[in-house]
Formats: sequence, structure tokens, C-alpha cells
Amino acid sequence: MTDPLLYGIKGVLFDLDGTLFDHRSAADAGIAAWFADRFPGHPRQDEAAGIWAALEVPYLAMWQSGRCTVQEQRRLRFAALCEQLAVPAPDDLDAAYAEFAARYRQSWAAFPDAAGTVAALGGFALGVLTNGAQRMQEEKVRTIGLHGLVGPVLTGETLDGHFKPSPAAYTGAAAALGLAPREVLLVGDDVTNDVTGPAVTGMRSLWLDRLGAERPPAGFPRITSLKELAPLLTGG
Repeated sequence: MTDPLLYGIKGVLFDLDGTLFDHRSAADAGIAAWFADRFPGHPRQDEAAGIWAALEVPYLAMWQSGRCTVQEQRRLRFAALCEQLAVPAPDDLDAAYAEFAARYRQSWAAFPDAAGTVAALGGFALGVLTNGAQRMQEEKVRTIGLHGLVGPVLTGETLDGHFKPSPAAYTGAAAALGLAPREVLLVGDDVTNDVTGPAVTGMRSLWLDRLGAERPPAGFPRITSLKELAPLLTGG
């Protein structure tokens, strides 16, 4: 039986990083490998991944708000990482990011429940709504085998500069599917961007809490695996 909260859904938007794509594992492996190559045997080597992860949100927000370019935020984030670890920053920060990105790509993978879930939703309009950089997010979708299966990849760069949680990001993404926001379900792992943010537009949302360790915001359903999604929508 279809979940009553999901009646009338005709389209599904997926977040990418943390939802379909295992960004955290790949980023942790990439930055750990870069740091170990640059500073072998450094006593704070084990801290690099955690610091890099913590720096993502504020520096990506700088880019998304228009205060810098995507490449500038990458340079700034690398400089901040080195400062926090008390190591000298590379002279060429662009080259340093490219070295990290190459290692990051080596670990790109979909979550095991992603492909099967997408395949089970053949009757719905599908798309990806992500706050990442357009070219890299499209490359991820191709690399993990979902290109042509999960619909258009929509970012702030294709939505007139509107990133989640801007209401215009949700309405623009729904329009890209040819639907009204109330006919679309957004599935993602970020509470603000993917769960509470869409509500102001009438778009419904489903929180993917893979760790299952927290209570969902009041009034918003939660799943702990994408395998739970199709039965909720199809009544299967």
C-alpha cells in the first residue's frame, strides 16, 4: 500500500552525494592519500579526512552564494586544511586540488542500493538535484553507471544560480521534470537541503538516514536504505 504521505507523486528527485553516490568514503580516501604522499609519516595524518570534511560546508557555501568561483573555494579550502594541520600550503593550490581530485575519482562508487532503486522507479519522472559543480556531478553519474537512467542532473549552475535550500532550486527542478512541486518527492540525506527545505514549495521529501541514528524532523518520513523507497511509492 502506498504511503498516504506520498499520494500523487509523479516524479522523484534524488540528491547525489550521500544519497546515490558515496561521496564521503571517496573524499576521505582521496584526501588521506594526498596528505600521505605530501607529508609521509606526519603525526596528524589521521586527522586530514575529518578536517577536509568539516571544511566542505563553509567553503562550498561561499561558492554557492557567489562570493567566489568554484576553483577559488577549492584553493581556499586547501589552504585552510594546511593551516589547520600546521603544514606548508602548496605553492600551486590548483595543482594540489587536481592531485586530490585524481585520488578522489579512484574511489568513486554508487551506494549498493542505488541502481536497483532507480530501476524500480521506471514509472516516475526522475532527476538528480545536487549542490555540486555541474561537470563533476555529471561525471559522477556517468562513472557510477546511472547516466541515462536517473534523468537530468540539475545543479545551481543549471537553475539560474539557485542552490538548495533556495525555494527556486526546488521549483526549477520540478519544472525540469515537467511537474508541479507538489507532484515531486525529493530524497536525500541532508536535513536542511533535502528534507525541510522543499516544504515551502509544496514539494514532499523523504529523509535518507543511512545510519538510522537520529529522529526525523517532525512530520517528515525517514528511510534508512533506498531499498525502502519503491515499496513506499508503488505499494509493492
